[in-house]
Parts: sequence; structure tokens; C-alpha cells
Amino acid sequence: MDWIFFFIVMAIVAIIAALAILGQRSKPGKRGSDPGTGHHILHSDYQSGVGGGNVKTWKVPRSPKEYAKFFVPKAK
Repeated sequence: MDWIFFFIVMAIVAIIAALAILGQRSKPGKRGSDPGTGHHILHSDYQSGVGGGNVKTWKVPRSPKEYAKFFVPKAK
């Protein structure tokens, strides 16, 4: 009885692992967005209980070079 349960659990784990691998490999297209001019607008929402939380909006440049400038210290 214990061996049958073990094999059933292992078969379920193997099927889930196979589906996860197939799902990762079957996603077509590239990730991210195309570079260009202007900005991306990002939103962040955080709610915690009654009356708590935070909402924030960021503007991020679409150009990779302009975005990289955010990480360079101001003195350089």
C-alpha cells in the first residue's frame, strides 16, 4: 500500500515537472519592450489593512542609454 502511494505521488510530481518545462519553452516572442523615445509609466500599489498603504508612479526612459544614466553617480 505504501509503495503504490509513493509511485502515484512520484508520477504526479513528474507530470507537473514536465508541464512546467514545456510551458517555459513554448513561450514565443521576446521579452520587454522596444527602445525608443519618451517614457514608460510604472505604477505600484500597496494596501495593508484599513487605511494603510501606498501608491507610487515612476517614469522610466524607454532609451537604454538614458535608463543607464540613473545608475551613474551625480559627481561623474
